[in-house]
Amino acid sequence: MALVILAHPDFSRSIANKAVITQLQDSGLPLEIRDLATLYPDYRIDPAAEQQALLRHHTVVFQYPLYWYNVPAILKQYFDRVLTYGFAYGTGGDKLRGKNFVASITIGAPAADYRADGAAHFRVQELCKPLEQTAYYTQMRYVEPFYFHGTSPALYAANEIRQRAEQHAEELVVLLRRLDADGEKG
Repeated sequence: MALVILAHPDFSRSIANKAVITQLQDSGLPLEIRDLATLYPDYRIDPAAEQQALLRHHTVVFQYPLYWYNVPAILKQYFDRVLTYGFAYGTGGDKLRGKNFVASITIGAPAADYRADGAAHFRVQELCKPLEQTAYYTQMRYVEPFYFHGTSPALYAANEIRQRAEQHAEELVVLLRRLDADGEKG
C-alpha cells in the first residue's frame, strides 16, 4: 500500500492534480491519500499523525505542482515538521530506511522551458536535488522524479491538461505496482 501526500494549496481549482488523484483512487491500488491543505489549512502539521502514516507504508508519493521551481510551502512545512531528528535521521532516526520516495510533479510550462537554454534554465531533475538529498538523508530509496509538463490553465485547454494528467496517473500506477512487487520480494 502506498501513501500519497497531496501538497496542492488550492486543490479545488486544480485540473492536473485532481485528475491524477482521481485516477489513483480509481486504480484499485490500496492507497492512503493525505491532503495536507485540507488537514492543515493553518499549516500546523501534526508530526505524530504524519509519522504514523509514514510508518504504515513502504512507498510514499509526494504529489504536488511545481511552484516557483520548488515544492509548495505546505510540503516544505511538512518536511520541516515531520522528518525530525530521532525519527527520520540522527540517533535512532531510521524509521524511513528503505522506503520508496516518489515525487510526482505537475509542471505548468512546456518541457522546452526546462533546459539550459530554456526559460527555467534548469532541467527538472536539477530542481529536484533537495528532494533527492532529503531522501538520502532519511535513508529512503529515491525514485527518479515522475512528472509531466503542460498543466497551466493559462497556456493549455482543460481537456488537454486532464488527458496529460490521466496518462501520467496511469504510468504512476504502473510504477507503484512495480515498487509494491519489488517490496514484497525484498
